[in-house]
Formats: sequence, C-alpha cells, structure tokens
Amino acid sequence: MGDNQVFSGGDTTPWLTIVGLGEDGLTGLGDEAKRCIASASMVFGGARHLELAAPLVAGVRHQWLSPFERSVEAVVALRGTPVVVLASGDPFFFGVGVTLARQIARSEMRVLPAPSSFSLAASRLGWALQDIAIVSLHGRPLDLIRPHLQPGARVLALTSDERGPMELARLLASSGFGQSLLTVLEALGGGQERVTSQLAAEFSLTDINALNICAIEVMAETGARILPLAPGLDDGLFEHDGQITKREVRALTLSALAPRRGELLWDIGAGSGSIGIEWMLSDPAMRAIAIEGSVERAERITRNAATFGVPGLIIVHGTAPDALAGLPSPDAIFVGGGGSEDGVMAAAIAALKAGGRLVANAVTTEMEAVLLEHQSRLGGSLIRIDIARASPVGAMTGWRPAMPVTQWSWVKP
Repeated sequence: MGDNQVFSGGDTTPWLTIVGLGEDGLTGLGDEAKRCIASASMVFGGARHLELAAPLVAGVRHQWLSPFERSVEAVVALRGTPVVVLASGDPFFFGVGVTLARQIARSEMRVLPAPSSFSLAASRLGWALQDIAIVSLHGRPLDLIRPHLQPGARVLALTSDERGPMELARLLASSGFGQSLLTVLEALGGGQERVTSQLAAEFSLTDINALNICAIEVMAETGARILPLAPGLDDGLFEHDGQITKREVRALTLSALAPRRGELLWDIGAGSGSIGIEWMLSDPAMRAIAIEGSVERAERITRNAATFGVPGLIIVHGTAPDALAGLPSPDAIFVGGGGSEDGVMAAAIAALKAGGRLVANAVTTEMEAVLLEHQSRLGGSLIRIDIARASPVGAMTGWRPAMPVTQWSWVKP
C-alpha cells in the first residue's frame, strides 16, 4: 500500500463473533463480549468453554465435533445467522480464529480476544515476550522444541495435556539439557492456578492440570545436542551411511537454493535428508519433500527429521522421475542423487515453478556431463567445489582432497 491509502473492510455486517475466554470465565469478559454471547442464536465451543459461559448462553449450544473440520463446516453453513465461537485466550494465537479465517472473510467476523496463555505465563515469570521463543506442542510432535534449545534461551511451550511436562522433561534430559529449569504453569488465570519449577533431570511433578504451559530456561550440559544456527551443520549430527551432502558443500548448496519463507523444496535422491532438514530449519514456515528410493534411507530420514525438530518433512519412498508425479509444485529443487538417470532432470525442470531455483550437484563424470549440457542449453551458473581436509600422513599432517563437486544453479524463467 502506498502513502495515504486506506484499507477498507467492506460493508458486510459481522455475523460471527469469536470470544476469547480465560480460566476466570465470564468474570474476565467485557460488556460487549457478554452481550454477543447472550444474543447469539448458536454458540460453538469446547465442553469447558460452554460450561464457563453457560449462565449467559440463551441460544443453542454446539460442542466441537471430531474431526474438527466438521465443526468448521457447521459454522460456515450458518453464515448470516448470529453465531458466537468460544475460544481459549487469543483466538488468533495458535487458536481457532486462524482456522475459521481460512474460510470466513475478516469482514464477516469480529474478534474479542482475551490474554493468551503465553501472555499470562510471561507476566507470571516477568519475561519479555519479544525476547523468548514460543512454540505450541498442542496436538503436535514434541520434537518441534529441539531447534529452540539454545544455551541461555528462554522458551514457552504449550503442551497437549497433563503428560506433556513430564515428556518434555525427558526429552530435555536425554538431549543434554537436564539442568534446564522447567517451570509448569497450570490453569493460568483461574482458581486452580499453580506455578512449579524443577530441573528437567529431576522432574517429578504429578497431578498436573491438563491446561498447562511450560517455561524452559535452557542450560546445556557438555555434549548437549545443540543445533547451530548457521547452514552446514556438522555431519556427525546426522545419522547416515555415507550418502550425505558434506557440510561444506551443503552450506554452499543451501546458499544457492536461497530459501525464502514458506517455500517448498524437493530434495531428489535425499540420502540422509540433510538438505531438506536444513532447508526447514531456516524458518518454521519452510516445507520440504524428500524423495528417496531406498527403504532403509527413507527410514533414516524420518529419524533425522525428528531429532532435528522438523518432523513435518514429507518423505516419498520412490525413484525419480516416477516418484515426482502428483507432488505439489516446488519453489526450489535440489538434485543430489539419480540426476543422470533418464528423465529425472527433465521432470524436475518441468515441475519447477516459474522463478524457482534448481541446484544439482555432481561427483561422477556422467552427472557432470548432464550438468554441462544443461548449462550450455539453459544457462545458469557452474561452480567447482574442491575441499581438502588435514589428516595424518605418518607422523605428520597433510591435505587429503575430497571428491570434487560440480554444481549447477539455474533459475527458471
């Protein structure tokens, strides 16, 4: 938007009101929120929310269905009817508002938020929200916490249920962060609020309220599994059988792939999955699909993705080009293996979005010939990567060269 431009939400009268509730129930609501609940013909929410709001509800109460998509459809079907949706805290912070907004225009809804559990936790701890890592583990893999485990970091993690804090403590202890202080904040804002702190390695808290959020003051022990923030992670952090893009080449490859927020990468011939994993680590919104023909390696990629905290990496067991059929169009493609096979490069180029980047590495003369032909025909850049590592030569030290890598980078017009 340029200077002096004004955004207009249109003339649509909101029919949907999303009301954020805290553990204090109706006490914490303003007059407008109470009026909306009382005048709504339909009120949707979880069992707990409906119970908290019960004294005000005059319309029909609808408890969330399973799967949740059925409830979203039910809300959308009532378009034009006064509807209230009850949500926890801030509906647009890991909340139901985000889901509903995918199908309902902003101009059709009004939102009356309450403080989120993250805000309440930060206020109890005296932490500055802008300086800490925030992650929701509610209904999501616990491994998502791993990239946030940086020495000295402060992390707020929303859990799924009463088992979440103990499971989180075990993950911290097993990863070398057992001396981290783990604070469990339960039922914030309500009459059963409780705040308890223990070291992760000594965690023994029981009878935990299902509504809890965990605060972690990260303390790394010697040998802790810390994921550096720069590309080109140590090869030793990955489980692999030798089929891995080595760290120096990987750093240059990721630079050439030029990740941009929210983009999708195809990693063809993924091996250990290192390229796709580091692509996803660059930003939480990144997506990647690893295509791998070996069952054993595909299983290894799954384990690597979990231990690096990117369990959302999609793994396709199959061989290109056949395995590429039907996959969503990528913004970038890395060809690390199998590129010299018939049809692989052609299929990759055809699938790539306009403006997308393709990077292919060659260590064999056959693959190098393929890259030279493509560069002469399509353009792009070629570089030669020669790495030598110091290693013992008898009682002395000498340079031992690794296999040179030819890399072709190309942007699709």
